[in-house]
Amino acid sequence: MWIADRWKDYEVLDTSGGEKLERWGDYILVRPDPQVIWNTPRSHKGWKHKNGHYHRSSRGGGEWEFFDLPDEWSISYSLSACPKENLSGPSSEKGTGEELTFRLKPFSFKHTGLFPEQAVNWDWFSLLLRREAESTGKSPKVLNLFAYTGGATLAAASAGACVTHVDASKGMVGWARENAQASGLGDAPIRWLVDDCVKFVEREIRRGNRYDAIIMDPPSYGRGPKGEIWKIEDSIWPFLELTASILSEKPLFFLLNSYTTGLQPAVLSYMLQTVLAKRFGGRVEAAEIGLPVRASGLVLPCGASGRWSR
Repeated sequence: MWIADRWKDYEVLDTSGGEKLERWGDYILVRPDPQVIWNTPRSHKGWKHKNGHYHRSSRGGGEWEFFDLPDEWSISYSLSACPKENLSGPSSEKGTGEELTFRLKPFSFKHTGLFPEQAVNWDWFSLLLRREAESTGKSPKVLNLFAYTGGATLAAASAGACVTHVDASKGMVGWARENAQASGLGDAPIRWLVDDCVKFVEREIRRGNRYDAIIMDPPSYGRGPKGEIWKIEDSIWPFLELTASILSEKPLFFLLNSYTTGLQPAVLSYMLQTVLAKRFGGRVEAAEIGLPVRASGLVLPCGASGRWSR
C-alpha cells in the first residue's frame, strides 16, 4: 500500500461505525466512509468536539450539521524534497518548501474539495517531473483529466511542468484556479479548460497535440457539460486506449486513479501493462492508497492507483 503519511495539516484521528474522524487544519470533521465496517470505542475526544458532521440519509445523499465551522478555510502540503531510487513507498522525507495551499469548504456529497490520500501520488510524480525538467532544460507537458480542484495540477506545475487542466465542472475549475492563486501559482503555465474529457482527447488527437505525462482521476459515474454520460466500467478501457495515443514519443509517466470497488490494483496494473508497457516498455506498478489512522496505528484504504513510468 502507498501511504500518504507526510501531511501536517491533515490527519485521520479515528474510525468507527461507518465514519471517520478527521482533522483538517484547525477543524474536526466527521464524515461517512464505507470502508469503516468496524464498531470500535469512540474514545478520541474529537468525536464529541467536532466542527462539522455529514449525516448520510437512508434515502440517499445526506446533509451537513455544523458546529462553529467557517464557510471556507485553507490547509497546506509541502511536496517531497529528495529523489530516491524507490519512489513508490511511503516517505519520511522533509518538504521542499514548495508548499501547496488548498481552499476547503464543505459541500454536497460529504466532500471538502480535496482528497488528501492523493498526496502520495503528488510526491511520486513531482520528483519525476523535477528530474526531467532539470535534465532536459525543458518543461514537461502534463495533461490532468477529471482534474477536480487541482491538487495534481498544482503539484505538477510546482515541479516545473506545463499543465493542461480539464474538468467538466465550471465550478471545480474555478475552485482549482483559486487554489493555484493561494499556492503562488497564479502565473504558472496552466491551461484551465471546462470540457468533457473524452471529447477533449478526441480533439487533441485531430490537432496532433502530445503530452509527456497524463494523470487520470475518473469518477465512477458522471456527466459532461452537455450531458455526456460516463460510467467507468464501460468507459475506462476504450478511453485509456484513446488517451495513450496522445502521449509523446518518450513519455515520462501515466497515473490512473480509481475509487471504484471493482477496479482493484491488479486490474489497473493489467490495463497499464497492456496499453502502455507493450508500446513504450518501462515499469508498471499498482497498489491501494491509504491514510494512517492516529488512534489505531492502522491504515485506512482510500482507493487504488496504477502507475506507468518510463
